[in-house]
Amino acid sequence: MQAVRRYSLLCLCGIVILSGYLVVNKIQNGQRLFPSKTFQSFADGADFSFSQDFHISTKFRRSLPSQTYQQRCRMSNCFDFSLCKNGFRVYVYPRNPQDLLSESYTKILTAIEQTRFYTTDPKQACLFIPSVDTLDRDKLSQNFFPDVQNRLESLPYWNNGRNHIIFNLYSGTWPDYSEHLGFDIGEAILAKASFSIHKFRDGFDISFPLFANELPMRGGDRGYLHLSSNNIPSPREFLLAFKGKRYLTGIGSETRNSLYHIHNGKDIVLLTTCRHGKNWEKKKDKRCNADMSEYDKYDYKKLLYNSTFCLVPRGRRLGSFRFLEVLQAACIPVLLSNGWQLPFSEVIDWNKAGVIGDERLLLQIPSIVRSLTQSEILAYRQQTQFIWETYLSSVEKIVTTTLEIIKSRVNLHFKRSNIIWNVEPGAIATQMDFSDTINNFPFYYQQLGSRPQQKFTAVIYATSPILLASAPLFRTLRNVAKSEFVVKMIVLWHCDVPPPPSHKWPSDLGVPVLVKTRNIKTISARFYPYKEIETDAVWSLEEDSLLTTDEINFAFSVWQEFPVRIVGYPARNHYWDDVKARWSYTSKWSNEYSMVLTGAAVYHRYYHYLYTNHLPADVLDTVDQSNNCHDILFNFLVSHVTKRSPIKVTQRKNCEESGLVNTNTNYNSSKSSLWLQQHNFSQRELCMNTFTEHFGGMPLIRSQVRLDPLLFKDPVSNMRKKYRQIE
Repeated sequence: MQAVRRYSLLCLCGIVILSGYLVVNKIQNGQRLFPSKTFQSFADGADFSFSQDFHISTKFRRSLPSQTYQQRCRMSNCFDFSLCKNGFRVYVYPRNPQDLLSESYTKILTAIEQTRFYTTDPKQACLFIPSVDTLDRDKLSQNFFPDVQNRLESLPYWNNGRNHIIFNLYSGTWPDYSEHLGFDIGEAILAKASFSIHKFRDGFDISFPLFANELPMRGGDRGYLHLSSNNIPSPREFLLAFKGKRYLTGIGSETRNSLYHIHNGKDIVLLTTCRHGKNWEKKKDKRCNADMSEYDKYDYKKLLYNSTFCLVPRGRRLGSFRFLEVLQAACIPVLLSNGWQLPFSEVIDWNKAGVIGDERLLLQIPSIVRSLTQSEILAYRQQTQFIWETYLSSVEKIVTTTLEIIKSRVNLHFKRSNIIWNVEPGAIATQMDFSDTINNFPFYYQQLGSRPQQKFTAVIYATSPILLASAPLFRTLRNVAKSEFVVKMIVLWHCDVPPPPSHKWPSDLGVPVLVKTRNIKTISARFYPYKEIETDAVWSLEEDSLLTTDEINFAFSVWQEFPVRIVGYPARNHYWDDVKARWSYTSKWSNEYSMVLTGAAVYHRYYHYLYTNHLPADVLDTVDQSNNCHDILFNFLVSHVTKRSPIKVTQRKNCEESGLVNTNTNYNSSKSSLWLQQHNFSQRELCMNTFTEHFGGMPLIRSQVRLDPLLFKDPVSNMRKKYRQIE
């Protein structure tokens, strides 16, 4: 009996081994493994919907025959790195006036042309952008442009698409909505919305967000959470909500037709309508009338902004406009779109900003969202706001994010860690050109458990000749030199008269003084990233600043607790003028402020790098021509990057009265009359509105916080106080 069992087992093993050999042999010879018609179409290269649960290895998927674009393309074999020897430069092909472009594609091209990567010289280019509109490949759409293949091949540098990028928002049409574009992209990178994970080429393609025509090119709406007190949202009425079309038949209808199973009309409100398409009345089922009656009772916007979680099921395609809408509304997305390569998922960790569900496990969604704690919900909602405002709120941010991802592939030196992409202020604001380690940036001390350096470099801007030994510049140098935290003082000499010889400078300072006279031609030179600035902190001062050593030390101690902000003394504010219909500037002393002038302020040296290297030349020209708006632009930049206000620290009353009011921030009462002139005010207001247009909105944030030293103004002995000169 045992011999029979052993013999049967041996035969069975032989059959299994023989079957495995035949299967492998068929796969290697390109033969069909399954007779199924559906799988046959996939293996032959036709479009296929992976709504079923096929678990296919990456190795097997790559062994399948080529589709309309080369599925095997990677940066190593379909990208010419030698074109990038001059840096990461992007060339946009000239637009043919006779060619019509969609509004969205026009925004994309314009946004690229306004980035720092743009070049008009194709010989300097690393990446090429066709001026051929490929966004909409739905043949039923009015934005469908034919003859794309011939137009691409006629481009002078096409080279089968190598080092080119193709943008696409819509592919395929009724009834299958395939992912084919209708033309061969060759070796080009594909930045596509509604990308399937099974057609996405890892490390080569870009999963692009689907956005509407209404998305602005710059700026964009802020996340809804910023309206909440301290960014802590109040409880919302609904736990989970959805309002949208219920496709009666066809692709994408399975999940939406099942939503009624978890709708309870109380805290879970999932509304669908059958009104879709031309023949919906002929196809409507017995639930349609009741569903549409309930559907009409709720306003979409009110439901969106009053729900904690928002369901984002797939539509006809894997992605939908709803995804960006719920992110802006601070509604945690609950994704039901199996096989969707989420936008920018190469760098964005979507598990921190949403619930990624499974269409086959719809009935488990209520229990999943109910299981999350309030602290987890708050973290999710704050992350939705960060991702929306940093990467998705405008076409410019979407395009810049795309280019930054490709740039990091081209040069691994600029590759950012997961922390940088998913922690404020994000990768766009953290330029690895400045430093190859995140320890040198002001944003990540908390994550790294570290602190900024305990020393600072003073940068003093001098514009007046020195006539006496008691000149204001020398007095400022002596006050700064008494600080135990200063390691170096740099004097930027912007004066027609040469500086005095070295033997006439104070010799008892005990701190090295470097006088720079070369290339100090404009006022923007005060924000240049000089290599001599080696400390994290920069103390920016005017030559005639009246600050005492205690005031300098106290402001520096405050900055060490808030290294991402500007910390200083003279504060200013902005407001909207309804009469003029524009932003206005005020120097009135009040409890509220939005700017700290850089004539007496301390901040991180990284902002010098951003100011010099990442602001457009026309914006810097505005500053240099006016010679009056540098401090406003610097505040705009820092607030735009950090989404935080500056910090004002207390100062002596005689400082307030003696000249900390000048537009040029020269703190000298003899010049204060210039500040009061209407011309200077008008000039600064003009600059403010110019900067607002560039940043796509007003980035300045108002604050009423003022930090005072311990025991400030308390009725105790002055000997008990640390900063006695401030009293």
